[in-house]
Amino acid sequence: MRRLLTLFVAAALAAAAPTDKQLHVRIAMRDGVQLCANVFRPAGAGRWPAILVRTPYGKGADINANYQAFVDRGYAVVLQDVRGRFDSKGVFDPLYQETPDGVDTLKWIAGQTWANGNVGMIGGSYLGIVQWRLALANDPHLKAIFPNVSGYDDYLDRFYSTGGALKLGQRLLWISDNLKAPDFIKPEFSRFVPHLPLRTADRAAAGQRVDMYQKALDHPVYDAFWKSMSVRERIGEIRVPVFSAGGWYDNFVESDLEAFAALRKLGRQARLVVGPWPHNMSAPFTGVDFGPQSSIPLRTLQLEWMDYWLKPGPDKKLPSAGPLRIFVMGANRWRDEQEWPLKRTRWTPMYLTSRGNANSLNGDGVLTARPARNAPPDRYAYDPRNPVPTLGGAVCCNPKVYPWGPLDQRPVEKRRDVLVYESRPLKEEMEVTGPIKAILHVSTSAPDTDFTAKLVDVFPDGHARNLTDGILRLRYRQSLEKPIAARPNEVYAITIDAGVTSNVFRAGHRVRLEISSSNFPRFDRNPNTGRPVADDTEVRGALQAVYHDHRHPSHLLLPVIPRAARR
Repeated sequence: MRRLLTLFVAAALAAAAPTDKQLHVRIAMRDGVQLCANVFRPAGAGRWPAILVRTPYGKGADINANYQAFVDRGYAVVLQDVRGRFDSKGVFDPLYQETPDGVDTLKWIAGQTWANGNVGMIGGSYLGIVQWRLALANDPHLKAIFPNVSGYDDYLDRFYSTGGALKLGQRLLWISDNLKAPDFIKPEFSRFVPHLPLRTADRAAAGQRVDMYQKALDHPVYDAFWKSMSVRERIGEIRVPVFSAGGWYDNFVESDLEAFAALRKLGRQARLVVGPWPHNMSAPFTGVDFGPQSSIPLRTLQLEWMDYWLKPGPDKKLPSAGPLRIFVMGANRWRDEQEWPLKRTRWTPMYLTSRGNANSLNGDGVLTARPARNAPPDRYAYDPRNPVPTLGGAVCCNPKVYPWGPLDQRPVEKRRDVLVYESRPLKEEMEVTGPIKAILHVSTSAPDTDFTAKLVDVFPDGHARNLTDGILRLRYRQSLEKPIAARPNEVYAITIDAGVTSNVFRAGHRVRLEISSSNFPRFDRNPNTGRPVADDTEVRGALQAVYHDHRHPSHLLLPVIPRAARR
């Protein structure tokens, strides 16, 4: 009790610490456009390291407790509205503006009498995206960044999946919430998300044309347009130390892990923590609790990271924990690792088989350790007018409108256009940590279509908890850069990137794999015509088949961590 009282008094004193503040400070960019910022710093004379936060969501009228913690620690805090948002002038152009505007803001901070020239950046989602963009500039004043749930590639994170399908729900919801026309009455999500053609869905969601959305539709492949602005393509240029945070149920986690792995391979200073979180890392899930240990003191980690890189001193040390800290769901514990994917992974196939009736939860689909010799294919009809609905998962960004996270998948699995394959109850626990792949042999009656995969942990009582999922647009089966039409009824070997996870399947649980052709509105519907999707208003049904015999060993590939090798 005495220690708690001491901490309470210290916190109260810190909260009461005097702060100098300047509100609505105008900062001129290289083209003369003025961006607006609030500046908070410790009271009295001095030169301070600075924490820069650049946001499209409004810098606010004063400082909040999260940022006040940095002022109390001896930092100046600069909260800035990005170009074209709230009190900043100019036209909002998120695909191009953030690197030059960030550099100009760093230069302004370094020139202030209260600044010592060392700047760090923090923030999540868009506030993290701007950090990656500015890190590419290698400005000498930027000493460290701490992006959360942000990813590092516009095509693969914010607009399209690794399989080439548009992340429709996320994009339209964000546009509706942030870019609607003046006096436009925002319709319900369910009204505008099914709009066709996609080309005018921005008008349906926001009442006006949205330039970044239109550019994304103009470039459905991973071409020079996307590569020119991609941090992923230029990751080798980044020298600034990076500490990032992500969530297993966040849209950006796969890229967070890939960026960490790439930086570590290059010998850069990089750290990452991944927990059982959605896009809002502090938001609880409905009906699922991973325990009190599932949260972390994020602000403390940020303070320690910035202290090390922004404040000089001979006795400073980085925390001794491993560069990667992951939360293993199912076991509900944290573990430190050195790399991603884990070197001790045993890549374990689980083969699909059935008697040709794997349709729905009541079908005969099975996952086995060995491929079947002779088994008929499973078939289903995909109708874009009645797509399989998204039910939780790594979606973004308003759970009241678009529920996220772990949810019971049985309502979806009752559908005939969902193939369900599952293992027998496990005799002992099995940890799966890493990228999930579904390697399938498929055919379709259409010149183009989609195939989806979802990994599910089935509890003894039947509860089916989704872990991760993915999609492949068949025209991109060889490459995201060069689409190739399919030939009707020809069998293709495809690989679906089904995302990443870390989960212990407990003894008595089952491993389940769902295969279908839609996951809407997480991803846009393939109209099955083979034409450019953005401008298509026609939709057609398609007859799909999944093969699993000795010539077509379709399987789920799991990254299994041997029990004896776990740390």
